[in-house]
Amino acid sequence: MLDRRVIGKNYPPALNEVERGAIRRFAESIGDPNPIYREEEAAKAAGYHSIVAPPTFPATFSGGVDFLSVLSINPRHVLIGEQSFEYHQPVCAGDRLTVTSRVVDIYEKMGTGGVMDFAVVEDEGRDEKGELVYRARKTIIVRPPTRTPEAGGDSAPQAPSA
Repeated sequence: MLDRRVIGKNYPPALNEVERGAIRRFAESIGDPNPIYREEEAAKAAGYHSIVAPPTFPATFSGGVDFLSVLSINPRHVLIGEQSFEYHQPVCAGDRLTVTSRVVDIYEKMGTGGVMDFAVVEDEGRDEKGELVYRARKTIIVRPPTRTPEAGGDSAPQAPSA
């Protein structure tokens, strides 16, 4: 079970500098050919001050805290279940965003393999003036450890066969 005492706790923010090359590589990795993610002229013609980041790009930002460590989660048991982004301004190359993260909820659900833990994490990215640029939420799902080496998970000691 995840420690519910971390809900709402404030952690130090982290500065994230939005780099042109990182935006281009991200757009390539998701297979989006939109020129506003690669070409300065196309982005400016579309009304942006520089190349703009694809909508899910802030998933690459750091909020200054590693929640897998804070929650003592084995990364081999983690899935990202849901992710959403709410924008107040576009994210563009050259932006410097301060990102803060916090756990907003923790709960459990029964799955076919046992009890699964869920942690909902919210990030806020603010520009150098302190204005909100985006808010993102993701649900971290912690699957129960598997009991067989064949399943690729943690194995429990097996009783000797008779």
